[in-house]
Amino acid sequence: MLLGIDHVVIVVRDLAQTTTDYTQLGFTVTPGGEHADGATHNALITFVDGTYLELIAFKEPDRPQTHPWWPRLAAGEGLADFALLSNDLVADAQRWQTHGLHLQGPSDGGRLRPYGQRLEWRTVRFMDHPALPFVIEDRTPRGLRVPSGDAAEHQLPVTGIAGVTVATGQLAAVAQAYAALLGNAVAHDPASDVYALGSQWLMLADGAADPQGEVATYLARFGDEPFSIALKTEDAVSDVVGFDDLALTHGARFTLLT
Repeated sequence: MLLGIDHVVIVVRDLAQTTTDYTQLGFTVTPGGEHADGATHNALITFVDGTYLELIAFKEPDRPQTHPWWPRLAAGEGLADFALLSNDLVADAQRWQTHGLHLQGPSDGGRLRPYGQRLEWRTVRFMDHPALPFVIEDRTPRGLRVPSGDAAEHQLPVTGIAGVTVATGQLAAVAQAYAALLGNAVAHDPASDVYALGSQWLMLADGAADPQGEVATYLARFGDEPFSIALKTEDAVSDVVGFDDLALTHGARFTLLT
């Protein structure tokens, strides 16, 4: 069963510089480690609701690679992907196949934490459309993958991920794919193309609605993929500096919601 948004992936060129910049924005950034393929390493910004932002960088960013997030980095830093969390990926995969989705996986993955502890998970990716997220299920305790406690406390009063907006130039096809992915249990508002995931939401932004608008410009450069992240805050935040500076956020667009 799908439990909600797990994390959002921000691909960057220099992990150390990005860590410095996000710390300046008011986040607590925790070193993640090196992934099993040895090609990437990451750092995490975790929240008290259990969600997180993954800052990921390639060890050789200028070398063309088959990794699914390398083309996004080649086009520019920013939001590369996002993940939903499952507690039974095998059963979910069978349901998605029944509803006509084409899957890659479940595939095993993992990384080594800085002190050598190995984390394991498995994922499913969808071949139907790049606007779809991937889905993850933990094989080791999730608390090892997603640090809590002091790691989830920030100078900013941010408590979690409220929602993700996905840009698409093929709204009808993508909406159909999301319906198959999320199932009838998820409430969908067709007027706004918002899907409710418990206290979280996913929104589809139609680039064709305004061919000269920001979403259409984004699509022309990056293609169908996450466009922005909404973060939950404990109270009104009016004095945040830097969130509109895409150089400081390394291409990621944020909104802060109370």
